[in-house]
Amino acid sequence: MIEASKSRWFDRLFLKYNESYLLRKHFHNVGLHGELDPYPDRSVLYIMNHSSWWDGLILYQAFRTRSEGDHYVMMDEEQMQHFRFFRKLGVFSIQKKSPQSMISSLRYTVSLLNAGKRVWIFPQGDIQHLEQRPLQLKDGAAHVLKQCPQTVVVPITAYYSLFHHQKAEATLLAGLPIAIEWDKLDKKAITSKLEAVLERQLDEHRFRSMSGDPSLDRDFTMLVRKGGSTSEAFTAFKRRLGKWKSFFGR
Repeated sequence: MIEASKSRWFDRLFLKYNESYLLRKHFHNVGLHGELDPYPDRSVLYIMNHSSWWDGLILYQAFRTRSEGDHYVMMDEEQMQHFRFFRKLGVFSIQKKSPQSMISSLRYTVSLLNAGKRVWIFPQGDIQHLEQRPLQLKDGAAHVLKQCPQTVVVPITAYYSLFHHQKAEATLLAGLPIAIEWDKLDKKAITSKLEAVLERQLDEHRFRSMSGDPSLDRDFTMLVRKGGSTSEAFTAFKRRLGKWKSFFGR
C-alpha cells in the first residue's frame, strides 16, 4: 500500500487550485449541508457513495474548508499510481486485488482512527452509477469499526444534477452521526446497517435534487464561488448590450 505523507505547503497550493480552477471550471456550484465535526474529540469514519471521479476532489474541498479535523482518504491503488501526489493531501491506497495488501490498508485505517484522525472511505469499493440500487457495501468498514468501537460514523451522500445551467451542480449531504458500540455487532450486521442508512439518505438527497427544491441554495453552504457558464456569459452580454442601446436611444 501507499501511505499518506502530508505536506502543508502542497496542501495549501492544491486547495487554491482545486477551488479556483478545477471545481469552478466544471461545476456551476458545489454545496454542503450538514455537520462534518459532530464529535470534535472523537475519531470519525466518513462513509460515502461513489459515483464519480470528482468525488474525491469535492470531499477534499469540503473537509478543508468546513472541518477542523485531521482528515485522510482511502483511494484505489491503481488510480493512486497515476496521482501519487495525492498522498501529500492525506490520501492512502488500498489494493483490492491483493488480500494481503487490503489487510495492510485496513490496519493503517485502524491506526489512524485510534490516533483520533478522520478517515473517508467509499465502502462500495468501486465507482457505481449514481442511481444503482440497492447499494451494496463491502465489509471493510465493518472490519475497521469492530476494531475501533469508539469511532463515530458520518454518512455522506454526493449527488450530481443538471438543471437550468450549462454546468452540473454537485451537493454533499452529511447525515446524522452514528455512535454505537460497534464491537457488539458482527460484521454482517454492521454492513447491513450502513447500507440501509446510506441508501435511505441517498434517496432523500436524490428526491430533494430532482424536485428542484428552492431551499437547496439556502440550505447548502457553497464550497466554491459559483462557476459561470457560456449561457450565463451570453445573457450578461445581452444585458450589457441592451443598456448600451438604451443609452444611445436605440
